[in-house]
Amino acid sequence: MSQQTARGGSAAWALVITSVAGFMAALDNLVVTTALPSIRKDLGGALPDLEWTVSAYTLTFAVLLMFGAALGDRFGRRRLFIVGITVFTAASAAAAMAPGIDSLIAARAVQGAGAAVMMPLTLTLLTAAVPEARRGMAYGLWGAVNGLAVASGPLVGGSLTEHISWQWIFWLNVPLGLILVPFARLRLAESHGTGAPLDLPGTLLASGGLFGIVYGLVRGPVDGWTGTVVLTGLFAGTALLMGFVLYSIRAKHPMLPMRLFRSRAFSGINAASLLMFLGMFGSIFLLSQYMQGVLRYTPTEAGLRMLPWTGMPMLVAPIAGILSDRIGGRPVVATGLFLQALGLGHLAVVATADASYAAQLPALIISGIGMGLYFAPASNLVMSSVRPKEQGIASGANNALREVGGALGIAIMASIFASRGGYESGQAFVDGMRPALVTGAAAVALAGVATLFIPARRRPTAPTSPPAGPTPEPVLETAS
Repeated sequence: MSQQTARGGSAAWALVITSVAGFMAALDNLVVTTALPSIRKDLGGALPDLEWTVSAYTLTFAVLLMFGAALGDRFGRRRLFIVGITVFTAASAAAAMAPGIDSLIAARAVQGAGAAVMMPLTLTLLTAAVPEARRGMAYGLWGAVNGLAVASGPLVGGSLTEHISWQWIFWLNVPLGLILVPFARLRLAESHGTGAPLDLPGTLLASGGLFGIVYGLVRGPVDGWTGTVVLTGLFAGTALLMGFVLYSIRAKHPMLPMRLFRSRAFSGINAASLLMFLGMFGSIFLLSQYMQGVLRYTPTEAGLRMLPWTGMPMLVAPIAGILSDRIGGRPVVATGLFLQALGLGHLAVVATADASYAAQLPALIISGIGMGLYFAPASNLVMSSVRPKEQGIASGANNALREVGGALGIAIMASIFASRGGYESGQAFVDGMRPALVTGAAAVALAGVATLFIPARRRPTAPTSPPAGPTPEPVLETAS
């Protein structure tokens, strides 16, 4: 089965289509949060129901990422990408028309499933369409568009809810999806993975394990870490993932070959991704509440003041992609992670119950630059650490680890916050937030250390004449 079947595909079209699809999936991770009060007013529901409008998406998204990537490798990446867009778009319309809170939660879960199929295949299809020498720049632009979704999520949600209605945070996806489907069909080239049969036992073990762990992490801060359901989810999820590893070592055609982790590049960038998202998501979770609950900014004002951090990747990511093409991804990613750790540490130092925005601004800018330096080169490192036929599952595994890292970060940092502070007063909030931010900074710094274990890129020497015969498949560099 050929790696790629020509079908009118081009690098420019692949970049546009995959970037817009990634924007939709990333935006829906954040856009709902600012609309929750309006949703509660219209549909009712207790606080746990409102939390599930966010968590239902996160849960199915994280659990099904590897399965979605495996389906794309087996049955065609473009084909499953279109299926993912279709499911996501239909679920968005269902969420907009939801008559009650339960139906909204169900639609959000289906949205997450569609995004889980769509999101990992964006990078795989982009990689297949872009020449290797220009992939860093392409990943940079793709990362900038995803950065735009992260930066604009709270602002878009707040503006649509305030000026139109909360339903429009979901209706926004429908025209985008309807436009993407025919363009993806006509302008993207089809590609496949190894052609191995779908690994059903591995899929069930991995999906079940991720479900248990992510469910436990999502519900832990709400239900308590000693609750029966939370502990069952965490322990059962861990046991299933351990079973997945043992099974994959022995399986003939595993969904995620464990030999990939013998590559220092693959292991290093995945460890860095998990730790980076742990520190970043946990910090954003607390800082957004700090700006609104302690410093008394409105949601829109808080979102605007967070832009130097969340919006900086739009400016820095394309530059980072170009740099990774020239000097390799490792130094760019490591620099970005250490800068972000420095910024988080600075925020922990300057945070007070009446801190001025001017005191926080340098740390927000430093963290934003660090985030921008991370995203594009990290994607490049993930995709270049495996063979082309394994890029789909590599992307799915990396995205799954990012989502687990984000859920873990919110759970850990919320627990630290609760043990050292609380919501009783501005000072109590700061007392809890400071040690949590220090923990987040330490996690991101450890991510930078993990990146240093990735082998440096070897500069290829150009041949004096075109080589005869077919181009050999790249050989992975493994730890010696």
